[in-house]
Amino acid sequence: MNAPQPITVLIADDHPIFRRGLCEVIAGDPGLNLVAEAGDGDQALDLIQARHPAVAVLDIHMPKRSGVRVARDLRDLRWPGALIFLTMDNEEGLLNEALNLGVLGYLLKENAVAELLAAIHSVAAGKSYVCQALSPSLLRRRAAAEVLRAQAPGLDRLTPAERQVLKLIAEDRTSKEIARFLGCSVRTIETHRLNISRKLELSGTHSLLRFAFNHKSEL
Repeated sequence: MNAPQPITVLIADDHPIFRRGLCEVIAGDPGLNLVAEAGDGDQALDLIQARHPAVAVLDIHMPKRSGVRVARDLRDLRWPGALIFLTMDNEEGLLNEALNLGVLGYLLKENAVAELLAAIHSVAAGKSYVCQALSPSLLRRRAAAEVLRAQAPGLDRLTPAERQVLKLIAEDRTSKEIARFLGCSVRTIETHRLNISRKLELSGTHSLLRFAFNHKSEL
């Protein structure tokens, strides 16, 4: 029986000493293979596309292109890998923004060395990993989502496509931009918008947009 292939990993952080420490942690795990390092967001995006790591670990505040922007660009490119964000900021808003973008892992730098390996293995398996220090923020996010489901039961009636369109509306994307991203017609997106509004019992010109903006982190 063939042994499983190591999980390929890219590390991107603009602090060479900190980055080197993370690389040494990865080198100590035989189940991981470090395929690239980057010192800024532009380099990270280029290397991810060139080396195709299964997991990319990104500083959220990189120069040239932030981790958030790299995550958005990779999503638009339909990159199939998993992302982990690193940050110094214990800020709930940043965590919500990351999770809204589909980032699976989120680590505070102060705990990154201790938690990095567990985070990489988790996100490579398609599971989320948020550092222990941010557990209260994660619980508040989940509680808010439950409250919204109770207040707007129509959310459970949305199809997966409609839910995806609603999340993209929350990013202030136009129907044309959403259609381009999803590879369908503008008419299809407009039909989805009408169906979403009907299921959520929303009326008025901007009611759907307001709903999406107000509940972006609970969708």
